[in-house]
Amino acid sequence: MSRALRVAIVGAGPAGIYAADLLTKAERDFELSIDLFERLPAPFGLVRYGVAPDHPRIKGIQNALIKVLDRGDVRLLANVDFGTDITLEDLRHHYDAIIFSTGSFDDARLDLPGVDLPRSYGAADFVNWYDAHPDVSQEWPLDSERVAVIGNGNVALDVARVLAKQADDMLSTEIPHHVYEGLRDSKVTDVHVFGRRGPAQTKFTPLELREVGLVKDVDIVVYPEDYEFDEASMAAIHSSNQTKQVTKTLTDFTLREPTGASRRLHFHFLHSPVEILGDEDSGVTGLRTERQQLDGNGGVVGTGTMHDWDLDAVYRAVGYFGSPLSQIPFDASKGVITNVEGRVHAGDSQAAAADTPVIDGLYATGWIKRGPVGLIGHTKGDALETITHLIEDRNAGRLPEPEEPSEDAIIALLESRGVDFADWDGFHRLESAERALGEPQGRERMKIATRHEMLEHSRRQ
Repeated sequence: MSRALRVAIVGAGPAGIYAADLLTKAERDFELSIDLFERLPAPFGLVRYGVAPDHPRIKGIQNALIKVLDRGDVRLLANVDFGTDITLEDLRHHYDAIIFSTGSFDDARLDLPGVDLPRSYGAADFVNWYDAHPDVSQEWPLDSERVAVIGNGNVALDVARVLAKQADDMLSTEIPHHVYEGLRDSKVTDVHVFGRRGPAQTKFTPLELREVGLVKDVDIVVYPEDYEFDEASMAAIHSSNQTKQVTKTLTDFTLREPTGASRRLHFHFLHSPVEILGDEDSGVTGLRTERQQLDGNGGVVGTGTMHDWDLDAVYRAVGYFGSPLSQIPFDASKGVITNVEGRVHAGDSQAAAADTPVIDGLYATGWIKRGPVGLIGHTKGDALETITHLIEDRNAGRLPEPEEPSEDAIIALLESRGVDFADWDGFHRLESAERALGEPQGRERMKIATRHEMLEHSRRQ
């Protein structure tokens, strides 16, 4: 009997787990053995650390991922850092194929004068704080009253909503106490969301936008002059139900009367950021934008008219960006592993990838493959494309043979290096600990925020 095909997946977010799930279910004539490596002590990536805690429906996605790992046919090895605890050479030594699904966690760069001033923040850093990411500080400065959020996608909405929301309204979520305390003491009174294009060109999804309108003690403020719809806008509204719903919700906001709420959430469209104002001593003091007008083709052009807004802080929510991995070809301009349909290619240009050699046995899936765009459904399609090529390569004899493919060998290696890895049972122990933390306060659970505590609770017995 031939041995099982050994596959390592680096990154245990949705992309990695979907790849493992689809690979186990694929039509094949060989046995499989899959190990899922994760840098953090707990899996699920942006589902755990990239979605606002007051979005409980995201738990449905996490519960589906839990069911995959609960089956027992994929082994989790968490708290193992690729490039530090384990190298590409190590994985080549133990596996036939390696799939990278490390995602995109850093903020995309916004090249503006003043972007590095004090109180100019990347949205990803703020999200990591309120989601209790174990690698970030538990402190976040919320002493600014007037705050700008640059961006017109769901991350911008999340950031704006969390900034505007009263802390007590978050007590039903799993946020730890230090996040609650930070939000409770926040000085924010006004949150301004700036988008470069018009209402019909936003990247909001209907449900997330409607949720913003339901936040207690927050007045929604809009500006009629920003509501511009050209022929291309109307075509988008008529051809897309999502665009129709988004523009209807935004239009409904114009009919609201102020209630005297303690906080206000302002929506500004057709304003392109030009400069973050301030200096190193004072930090951010404002934002300069250029008025835009629709160009009739779904884009905008500048009018040359500038507006200066008095503000105390700026949050940049213009997208995520991938990080390079040790010894793996990477296109730094796009933030992706160099690949063609999930097969890793040599070189550092994604555009020229098809003209460079395939690196047999190496694959990519998810945002690190295609860039940080698309929803969960796109991630599943990504994974299917990648594992289809992996199976094709196995059947064609293109996968390199590992020297030590036994399941025990990789465990022995990690233990010999003193790597304190956590397994899937450890995750369930961690979940039990988080539920216990929430119970005295009448909460379903409360997320543990430090790596040390996470490992203590997930410790292998």
